[in-house]
Amino acid sequence: MIQPHSSHPPARPNAAPAGVSQPRAIRSFVRRTGRTTVGQARAFTEVGPQFLLPYSDAPLDFAAVFGRAAPTILEIGFGMGEATAGIAALLPDKNFLCCEVHTPGVGALLKRIDEQALANIRILQHDAVEVIDHMLPPASLDGVHVFFPDPWHKKKHNKRRLIQPPLVAKLAARLKPGGYLHCATDWQPYAEQMLEVLGAEPLLKNAADASNAGYASRPGYRPLTKFENRGIRLGHGVWDVVFARV
Repeated sequence: MIQPHSSHPPARPNAAPAGVSQPRAIRSFVRRTGRTTVGQARAFTEVGPQFLLPYSDAPLDFAAVFGRAAPTILEIGFGMGEATAGIAALLPDKNFLCCEVHTPGVGALLKRIDEQALANIRILQHDAVEVIDHMLPPASLDGVHVFFPDPWHKKKHNKRRLIQPPLVAKLAARLKPGGYLHCATDWQPYAEQMLEVLGAEPLLKNAADASNAGYASRPGYRPLTKFENRGIRLGHGVWDVVFARV
């Protein structure tokens, strides 16, 4: 993770919690370098106090932090926040709790929140695994979004992929009955792994029909990002995997 510019608060430490059943190397993020723009830094100062939540080892009171009772969706790793802002604007009746450790990305989403006057997003700049373990009670979420996590292309690095059985079990336990887990990737081997891992979780059931090898059609709420549109023009595939909590 980058060392943030002095004009905004530093990213919080992200040590893996004791007792996590998955390998320490598997986290909800990859350490990346990047540079925070002046606009992003300003958003931390001007918008951050309202929309950034501090990490805590106490369960979150969603109604308190969002100022209302509404269905709550967890998003893990929102990148620069383009899709997140688009979904939040499209679904104003839902709350979005978003985890990302990349400082420029957090600043970018804060800037989008301000520019688009979005009120239904809250951000935790912290490792989502710790957030799930300590801040999210069982059966508290209506949905989970994991869009385009790092595919770790090399076979020897596949174990670092985010979508692994221990994390999926944690997420499934925190979904309400009927809630959903939606993953998307542009790397077919990872899509196949997602289908396998989610399909092996007893609390989840594939929400797609059998006509497309178990993959779902892109739900209308997930917008096509610039990155995804470019990939489609180049002939790259995108796979959506959607499972529901039984």
